[in-house]
Amino acid sequence: MLELGSAGEAGAGTGEVPVLRDGEPVALLRSTDFWKEGSVAVVGDREWVLERRRGGVLVGRWAVDPGDSARFRAVQTSMWKGSWRADLEGTVVDLEVSSWWKGTHRCSTGGTTVAEGGSTGGWSPRPTLTAGDDVPLDAQVFLLWLLLVLNRRQYGVVHAVAIGGVVGGSS
Repeated sequence: MLELGSAGEAGAGTGEVPVLRDGEPVALLRSTDFWKEGSVAVVGDREWVLERRRGGVLVGRWAVDPGDSARFRAVQTSMWKGSWRADLEGTVVDLEVSSWWKGTHRCSTGGTTVAEGGSTGGWSPRPTLTAGDDVPLDAQVFLLWLLLVLNRRQYGVVHAVAIGGVVGGSS
C-alpha cells in the first residue's frame, strides 16, 4: 500500500511529502502550486511534472519531456458520479467512487480492479493506494496524486459550503 506521509517525514525536505510503502519512502511529492494542483514527483532517478491543463485534464510527464507532452493523462468522465478515466502510457484505467461516505475509490481496467484508493483517516486524512504488482510504481504515484487532487477539491467544496452556510445563516 502507498500512502502520503507527513511533510518533512522520512527524510523529506521542507515543502516535500514522502510517498511511503509500508513505512518506507519510495517516492517524493513536492507541491509546485497548490491552487493550480501542480506537483513534482520524484520516483527513483526520474522526475515527473504533474499538472492540470486547460479543460481540466490532469497530466504527468517526465521533466525532460517537452512541456506540451503527456505520458499519463486523466479526464473526468462524470461530474455527478465523480468518475475519471486515466491513460497510463496506453493502459486505460477507470477510477470511480466506491463509497462517498468512506472516501474510497476503485481503479479498474476492463472491469478488473487493479487498485483501490482510500485514506489514512483521522483529523488530517491522507490518500492511500493499494495496487497490484502489475501496476508500475510511476503509475501508482500518478494515481495517488490524482486521489490527492480529488481530495483537495472535495475539501474545498465542503469548506466553501460550510463557510457559505455560516455566512448565509448569520444574517
